[in-house]
Amino acid sequence: METYRRTAVIVGVLFIIGTVSGILSGVLTLPILDGADYLTKVAANESQLVLGSIFVLLMGFSLAMAPVMMFPIFRKFNEVLALGAVVFRGVLEAVCYIGTVICWLMLITLSQASVAAETLDAPSFQLSGALLLGAVDWFNLILAIVFCLGALMLYWMFWRTKLVPGWLALWGFIGAILYLVVPLLNMFDPQHPAPSLTSGVGLLMAPLALQEMVFALWLIVKGFNTPANIPEPAS
Repeated sequence: METYRRTAVIVGVLFIIGTVSGILSGVLTLPILDGADYLTKVAANESQLVLGSIFVLLMGFSLAMAPVMMFPIFRKFNEVLALGAVVFRGVLEAVCYIGTVICWLMLITLSQASVAAETLDAPSFQLSGALLLGAVDWFNLILAIVFCLGALMLYWMFWRTKLVPGWLALWGFIGAILYLVVPLLNMFDPQHPAPSLTSGVGLLMAPLALQEMVFALWLIVKGFNTPANIPEPAS
Protein backbone atom coordinates (compact mmCIF):
# COMPACT_ATOMS: atom_id res chain seq x y z
CA MET A 1 0.00 0.00 0.00
CA GLU A 2 2.89 2.34 0.71
CA THR A 3 4.13 1.76 -2.85
CA TYR A 4 0.70 2.62 -4.28
CA ARG A 5 0.52 5.76 -2.16
CA ARG A 6 3.98 6.88 -3.29
CA THR A 7 3.09 6.22 -6.93
CA ALA A 8 -0.11 8.25 -6.64
CA VAL A 9 1.72 11.24 -5.18
CA ILE A 10 4.47 11.09 -7.81
CA VAL A 11 1.94 10.91 -10.66
CA GLY A 12 -0.01 13.84 -9.21
CA VAL A 13 3.14 15.94 -8.85
CA LEU A 14 4.19 15.09 -12.42
CA PHE A 15 0.83 16.30 -13.74
CA ILE A 16 1.16 19.58 -11.85
CA ILE A 17 4.77 20.11 -12.96
CA GLY A 18 3.72 19.54 -16.57
CA THR A 19 0.78 21.93 -16.38
CA VAL A 20 2.69 24.71 -14.60
CA SER A 21 5.62 24.35 -17.02
CA GLY A 22 3.24 24.61 -19.98
CA ILE A 23 1.68 27.78 -18.59
CA LEU A 24 5.08 29.37 -17.94
CA SER A 25 6.20 28.46 -21.45
CA GLY A 26 3.16 30.15 -22.93
CA VAL A 27 3.72 33.28 -20.85
CA LEU A 28 7.31 33.50 -22.09
CA THR A 29 6.89 32.60 -25.75
CA LEU A 30 3.48 33.85 -26.89
CA PRO A 31 4.42 37.56 -26.70
CA ILE A 32 7.51 36.85 -28.82
CA LEU A 33 5.97 34.62 -31.49
CA ASP A 34 2.76 36.59 -31.91
CA GLY A 35 2.63 39.23 -34.64
CA ALA A 36 4.21 39.79 -38.03
CA ASP A 37 7.47 41.10 -36.51
CA TYR A 38 8.20 37.85 -34.66
CA LEU A 39 11.71 37.54 -36.16
CA THR A 40 12.64 40.92 -34.74
CA LYS A 41 11.24 39.96 -31.34
CA VAL A 42 13.00 36.58 -31.41
CA ALA A 43 16.32 38.29 -32.18
CA ALA A 44 15.79 40.68 -29.26
CA ASN A 45 14.58 38.02 -26.79
CA GLU A 46 16.61 34.91 -27.51
CA SER A 47 17.14 33.97 -23.86
CA GLN A 48 13.42 34.26 -23.17
CA LEU A 49 12.58 31.91 -26.03
CA VAL A 50 15.26 29.43 -24.87
CA LEU A 51 13.79 29.49 -21.36
CA GLY A 52 10.34 28.91 -22.79
CA SER A 53 11.72 25.96 -24.74
CA ILE A 54 13.20 24.49 -21.56
CA PHE A 55 9.80 24.72 -19.88
CA VAL A 56 8.24 22.87 -22.83
CA LEU A 57 10.80 20.09 -22.45
CA LEU A 58 10.14 19.97 -18.71
CA MET A 59 6.41 19.74 -19.43
CA GLY A 60 6.89 16.98 -21.99
CA PHE A 61 9.26 14.87 -19.90
CA SER A 62 7.24 15.15 -16.69
CA LEU A 63 3.96 14.25 -18.41
CA ALA A 64 5.69 11.40 -20.24
CA MET A 65 6.79 9.90 -16.92
CA ALA A 66 3.24 9.70 -15.55
CA PRO A 67 2.14 6.66 -17.64
CA VAL A 68 5.55 5.10 -17.05
CA MET A 69 4.94 5.28 -13.29
CA MET A 70 1.49 3.72 -13.75
CA PHE A 71 2.67 0.91 -16.03
CA PRO A 72 3.57 -1.64 -13.30
CA ILE A 73 0.08 -1.23 -11.84
CA PHE A 74 -1.93 -1.08 -15.05
CA ARG A 75 -0.16 -4.02 -16.69
CA LYS A 76 -1.87 -6.30 -14.14
CA PHE A 77 -5.19 -5.21 -15.61
CA ASN A 78 -4.39 -4.88 -19.31
CA GLU A 79 -0.80 -4.91 -20.50
CA VAL A 80 -1.70 -3.80 -24.03
CA LEU A 81 -3.52 -0.66 -22.87
CA ALA A 82 -0.84 0.02 -20.26
CA LEU A 83 1.84 -0.13 -22.94
CA GLY A 84 -0.34 1.96 -25.28
CA ALA A 85 -0.59 4.70 -22.66
CA VAL A 86 3.21 4.73 -22.31
CA VAL A 87 3.62 4.96 -26.09
CA PHE A 88 1.00 7.66 -26.69
CA ARG A 89 1.18 9.79 -23.53
CA GLY A 90 4.84 9.02 -23.06
CA VAL A 91 6.96 8.53 -26.16
CA LEU A 92 4.86 10.12 -28.93
CA GLU A 93 3.79 13.07 -26.80
CA ALA A 94 7.39 13.78 -25.82
CA VAL A 95 8.47 13.58 -29.47
CA CYS A 96 5.91 16.25 -30.40
CA TYR A 97 7.16 18.54 -27.65
CA ILE A 98 10.73 18.04 -28.81
CA GLY A 99 9.69 18.85 -32.38
CA THR A 100 8.15 22.12 -31.20
CA VAL A 101 11.29 23.06 -29.29
CA ILE A 102 13.51 22.32 -32.29
CA CYS A 103 11.41 24.64 -34.46
CA TRP A 104 11.64 27.42 -31.86
CA LEU A 105 15.40 27.08 -31.54
CA MET A 106 15.73 27.11 -35.33
CA LEU A 107 13.83 30.41 -35.28
CA ILE A 108 16.63 31.80 -33.12
CA THR A 109 19.21 30.70 -35.67
CA LEU A 110 17.09 32.18 -38.46
CA SER A 111 16.71 35.49 -36.64
CA GLN A 112 20.48 35.65 -36.02
CA ALA A 113 21.14 35.08 -39.71
CA SER A 114 18.62 37.74 -40.71
CA VAL A 115 20.15 40.26 -38.29
CA ALA A 116 23.63 39.52 -39.62
CA ALA A 117 22.37 40.05 -43.16
CA GLU A 118 20.46 43.18 -42.04
CA THR A 119 17.40 41.93 -43.93
CA LEU A 120 14.82 40.96 -41.32
CA ASP A 121 12.03 41.59 -43.83
CA ALA A 122 13.61 39.67 -46.71
CA PRO A 123 11.10 37.27 -48.32
CA SER A 124 13.40 34.29 -47.87
CA PHE A 125 13.69 34.83 -44.10
CA GLN A 126 9.97 35.51 -43.74
CA LEU A 127 9.14 32.34 -45.68
CA SER A 128 11.50 30.24 -43.58
CA GLY A 129 10.05 31.68 -40.39
CA ALA A 130 6.50 31.03 -41.56
CA LEU A 131 7.40 27.42 -42.35
CA LEU A 132 8.84 26.91 -38.87
CA LEU A 133 5.79 28.43 -37.17
CA GLY A 134 3.54 26.37 -39.41
CA ALA A 135 5.44 23.24 -38.39
CA VAL A 136 4.85 24.13 -34.73
CA ASP A 137 1.10 24.41 -35.40
CA TRP A 138 1.08 20.97 -37.04
CA PHE A 139 3.10 19.51 -34.17
CA ASN A 140 0.51 20.92 -31.77
CA LEU A 141 -2.35 19.38 -33.74
CA ILE A 142 -0.68 15.97 -33.81
CA LEU A 143 0.24 16.37 -30.14
CA ALA A 144 -3.40 17.03 -29.22
CA ILE A 145 -4.54 13.86 -31.01
CA VAL A 146 -1.81 11.75 -29.44
CA PHE A 147 -2.55 13.26 -26.03
CA CYS A 148 -6.27 12.45 -26.29
CA LEU A 149 -5.73 8.86 -27.39
CA GLY A 150 -3.35 8.33 -24.49
CA ALA A 151 -5.80 9.99 -22.09
CA LEU A 152 -8.60 7.69 -23.27
CA MET A 153 -6.44 4.67 -22.46
CA LEU A 154 -5.43 6.03 -19.06
CA TYR A 155 -8.87 7.01 -17.86
CA TRP A 156 -10.47 3.84 -19.18
CA MET A 157 -8.04 1.86 -17.04
CA PHE A 158 -8.67 4.11 -14.05
CA TRP A 159 -12.39 3.51 -14.56
CA ARG A 160 -11.99 -0.26 -14.70
CA THR A 161 -9.49 -0.59 -11.85
CA LYS A 162 -11.41 1.85 -9.62
CA LEU A 163 -8.13 3.28 -8.33
CA VAL A 164 -9.84 6.68 -8.36
CA PRO A 165 -13.55 7.52 -7.95
CA GLY A 166 -15.64 6.59 -10.96
CA TRP A 167 -16.84 10.16 -11.51
CA LEU A 168 -13.25 11.39 -11.76
CA ALA A 169 -12.21 8.72 -14.27
CA LEU A 170 -15.41 9.21 -16.30
CA TRP A 171 -14.83 12.98 -16.33
CA GLY A 172 -11.39 12.43 -17.80
CA PHE A 173 -12.64 9.92 -20.38
CA ILE A 174 -15.46 12.17 -21.62
CA GLY A 175 -13.17 15.20 -21.49
CA ALA A 176 -10.66 13.40 -23.72
CA ILE A 177 -13.39 12.70 -26.29
CA LEU A 178 -14.43 16.37 -26.33
CA TYR A 179 -10.79 17.48 -26.49
CA LEU A 180 -10.17 15.19 -29.48
CA VAL A 181 -12.83 17.04 -31.50
CA VAL A 182 -10.74 20.25 -31.49
CA PRO A 183 -7.59 19.06 -33.33
CA LEU A 184 -9.65 16.98 -35.75
CA LEU A 185 -11.74 20.02 -36.73
CA ASN A 186 -8.69 22.29 -36.86
CA MET A 187 -6.86 19.96 -39.21
CA PHE A 188 -9.61 20.54 -41.80
CA ASP A 189 -9.78 24.27 -41.12
CA PRO A 190 -8.21 26.29 -44.00
CA GLN A 191 -5.95 28.08 -41.49
CA HIS A 192 -5.05 24.89 -39.56
CA PRO A 193 -4.82 26.76 -36.22
CA ALA A 194 -3.17 25.14 -33.24
CA PRO A 195 -5.62 23.99 -30.52
CA SER A 196 -6.34 26.83 -28.11
CA LEU A 197 -8.75 27.42 -25.25
CA THR A 198 -9.30 30.96 -26.51
CA SER A 199 -10.98 29.88 -29.75
CA GLY A 200 -14.66 29.00 -30.01
CA VAL A 201 -14.29 25.26 -30.51
CA GLY A 202 -11.33 25.31 -28.15
CA LEU A 203 -13.73 25.52 -25.23
CA LEU A 204 -14.18 21.78 -25.68
CA MET A 205 -10.67 21.43 -24.26
CA ALA A 206 -11.65 23.03 -20.95
CA PRO A 207 -13.29 19.99 -19.25
CA LEU A 208 -10.17 17.82 -19.58
CA ALA A 209 -7.82 20.68 -18.69
CA LEU A 210 -9.74 21.24 -15.46
CA GLN A 211 -10.11 17.53 -14.77
CA GLU A 212 -6.38 16.87 -14.95
CA MET A 213 -5.73 19.44 -12.24
CA VAL A 214 -8.48 18.04 -10.02
CA PHE A 215 -7.14 14.57 -10.77
CA ALA A 216 -3.58 15.56 -9.81
CA LEU A 217 -4.68 17.14 -6.52
CA TRP A 218 -6.83 14.11 -5.73
CA LEU A 219 -3.86 11.77 -6.17
CA ILE A 220 -1.66 13.92 -3.95
CA VAL A 221 -4.24 14.36 -1.18
CA LYS A 222 -6.24 11.12 -1.32
CA GLY A 223 -4.00 8.70 -3.20
CA PHE A 224 -5.37 5.56 -4.87
CA ASN A 225 -8.25 3.50 -3.63
CA THR A 226 -7.51 -0.04 -2.52
CA PRO A 227 -5.71 -1.91 -5.30
CA ALA A 228 -7.74 -5.07 -4.62
CA ASN A 229 -9.78 -4.41 -7.77
CA ILE A 230 -6.75 -4.93 -10.02
CA PRO A 231 -6.66 -8.55 -11.18
CA GLU A 232 -3.52 -10.59 -11.12
CA PRO A 233 -2.04 -11.49 -14.52
CA ALA A 234 -3.73 -14.48 -16.09
CA SER A 235 -1.73 -17.70 -15.90
